[in-house]
Amino acid sequence: MIKSLSFHNFDPARVPSPCFVVDEAAVEDNLKILHRVQVESGAKVLLALKAFSMFSLAPLISKYLSGTCASGLYEARLGHEEFTNGQSDDENNAGVHTYSPAYTEADLAEILAISRHVVFNSFGQWQRFQDLIQSAKQDRPELQFGLRINPLHSEGATGLYDPCAQGSRLGIPYTEFSDLGPDDPRLQGISGLHFHTLCEQGFAPLARTLDVIERQFGELLPTLEWVNFGGGHHITHEDYDVDALIERIKQFQLKYNVQVYLEPGEAIAIHTGVLVCEVLDLTHNGMDLAILDTSATCHMPDTLEMPYRADIFGAGESGAKPYAYRLGGQTCLAGDVMGDYSFNQPLSIGQRLMFDDMSHYTMVKTSMFNGIGLPSIAIWNSISDELNIVRTFSYDDFRNRLS
Repeated sequence: MIKSLSFHNFDPARVPSPCFVVDEAAVEDNLKILHRVQVESGAKVLLALKAFSMFSLAPLISKYLSGTCASGLYEARLGHEEFTNGQSDDENNAGVHTYSPAYTEADLAEILAISRHVVFNSFGQWQRFQDLIQSAKQDRPELQFGLRINPLHSEGATGLYDPCAQGSRLGIPYTEFSDLGPDDPRLQGISGLHFHTLCEQGFAPLARTLDVIERQFGELLPTLEWVNFGGGHHITHEDYDVDALIERIKQFQLKYNVQVYLEPGEAIAIHTGVLVCEVLDLTHNGMDLAILDTSATCHMPDTLEMPYRADIFGAGESGAKPYAYRLGGQTCLAGDVMGDYSFNQPLSIGQRLMFDDMSHYTMVKTSMFNGIGLPSIAIWNSISDELNIVRTFSYDDFRNRLS
């Protein structure tokens, strides 16, 4: 089902192909919902750059959200330079919050200079880098530190994206806290906990996860200043129970006297963008085939990793309409296939197609495998109809990644 409804009125011939097109008006609609969560619950909502890093929209995003969260040095730099304008954070700007499964000493030194919260994945790294941490804290007293916890409570349907799966490297298992008291040296200097257990899910899985975490960490929570609920919250999805989320956050903050943070990424960008592409060739091998100037492997890898079948404007399931095709990309990978689709009219070479909901976890994951060029990036406003091509890519972008 097509979700990015504003694009029913968009002419894909207006942009080069392939091209990611993001509707800034739709992004703002999502941001307004997230801002409401902040205002009514008291939580602080951060943009997860790992899902949506479109810094061309930083002024708009910063108008509604409290800051950004990063998974490594380069994201932290992007958040600091583009979303905080390189300025020190203040009470109204939560700045950059950084978590990584492990840090190198060189990366951590830079991260400590530009982040507000730095979260560690193990007691080992937290203790190993104490000299570096204490030196940074002297220079920047506002620095705060946290630990990522793993409640070992799985809610995810896809194992690849389940941080609580057996053997997961993400977070400290709650069992390692069983012999720790609030005065344990390993907790000295820790002001918050971070967990991330969800993936594009509604409120009910979060509520169940919070029930588990309150049982596991109930004695520790009142000694903290903040708790980060991580990401994976589909807050702007049409069936998300926003009222229940607001109420649960208010209860949690009141009960434990902590500041709650949320790190949605896809919630900022769902239903806001498309990937425009063009039919390059039509062939037949037991069924009709169409080769596009885009690639599932290079330009929409989540469709292969999850996996899922992206919707196309004007197309249906195979057999739903008279003319059926299997759509594939330009790479040599046999599995570079978007899926089977049907259309009311035969496809033609040069025809433009639009894949739906291609803003989040697309631009951040693209590759140039096989020397396939990256899609251009455009911002469109569905209210004003203003269109700007904000980025194009060339051979130099491919060559400069190599040696």
